[in-house]
Amino acid sequence: MTRMRRAAATLAATAAVLLAIPPTASATPVPHGTLVRENFDRLPLGPVTEGRGWTTDTSDGSLTVEPSTTGHGRELRLRTEGNGRAFLVLSDLAPAGNSFWARLRLRVDRFPTAPDWAHWTIAEASGSDAPTLVRPLGGQYVPTEQADFWGVGSDLGPTGDWTAWKTSAPAVAGGWQCVEFHLDATDNRVTVYLDGEEQSELTVSTKNHGGMADDFRFPRFDTLKLGWQLYQADPTPSSYDVRMDDVALSGRRVGGCAS
Repeated sequence: MTRMRRAAATLAATAAVLLAIPPTASATPVPHGTLVRENFDRLPLGPVTEGRGWTTDTSDGSLTVEPSTTGHGRELRLRTEGNGRAFLVLSDLAPAGNSFWARLRLRVDRFPTAPDWAHWTIAEASGSDAPTLVRPLGGQYVPTEQADFWGVGSDLGPTGDWTAWKTSAPAVAGGWQCVEFHLDATDNRVTVYLDGEEQSELTVSTKNHGGMADDFRFPRFDTLKLGWQLYQADPTPSSYDVRMDDVALSGRRVGGCAS
């Protein structure tokens, strides 16, 4: 009986240890206060309309879970035709202090080269208390430079429709980038990081932004969309492919982007 009790105790202890081990290990530590975490590895391959804690928003677009192009795990492919949209939608957010960090790995196959000033969005944060749309990741095709550039933007708020692109932040297609942004409500500040490096020229805040003279103010954030939308009709190219992976939202900087 004593041996049986010891064996049972050993099995119970082993089971407890196994239950304590997470089923998959994270490539990078995610801080406490994490709001969302998604690497798509647990989703079945094929078209997807929802996941754990998120839904989708599409028009002339689709979202598909596919084997990772890096050879490990799975990733999300977003495809649009013309000026369509394809977004992963994180809703019912309630970040402490109305502020949060986001990190994701991103690869855009091609950026628009027509029409002039073609405008695109990759991230859009909003809230039900105000119409203001905050676009911490997006950009524009600038015909005078014949290139696309990253820019922070907004729409439907008191500062109007604007994208504060900078030629010092070129949007380069065809390669993976680790992108981060911080929405800080203490000064309605948006800060962008590319591959771990702060892009200080893209920072906007209450008084320093790209719109009309009114103060730029955040809504009470409850929704974040991540994906692709192009606003002009008949663009060149006529379709767009975006790959996304390792999405995380947190009250602290998630990290993992530094080379």
